[in-house]
Amino acid sequence: MKHIEVVAAVIRRDNKILATQRGYGKMKGWWEFPGGKIEVGETVHQALKREIREELDAEIEIGNLLRIIEWDYPDFHLTMHCYWCELVSDTLHLNEHDSARWLGSNELHSVRWLPADVALLAEIADNLTRSTS
Repeated sequence: MKHIEVVAAVIRRDNKILATQRGYGKMKGWWEFPGGKIEVGETVHQALKREIREELDAEIEIGNLLRIIEWDYPDFHLTMHCYWCELVSDTLHLNEHDSARWLGSNELHSVRWLPADVALLAEIADNLTRSTS
């Protein structure tokens, strides 16, 4: 089975996280955390910063590793390195996505997430809830 290694930014602002809606490919219309494939010779952090610049025209600060997800899709196995991140500025531009939303812990299930991304939602909700208490 083909193996794809990617990075994902769980971008946090005002106790909400950024969800982006795919504008291309087989899973067009599904929601995901922004990010993408790690290129040959790149570190995980380099890939994450590059992907966010390409997808959102934004700069990020990378925080702690949230989790590494291993997921089997029908056509490939995915390894996804997921990091807490923050935007350096408040501006972003959707270059590859159809839409974006800031979601609080009680809104996380209001969009149709890609299956691998769903694996993070309980942990993210718990973290967002703890931050408000």
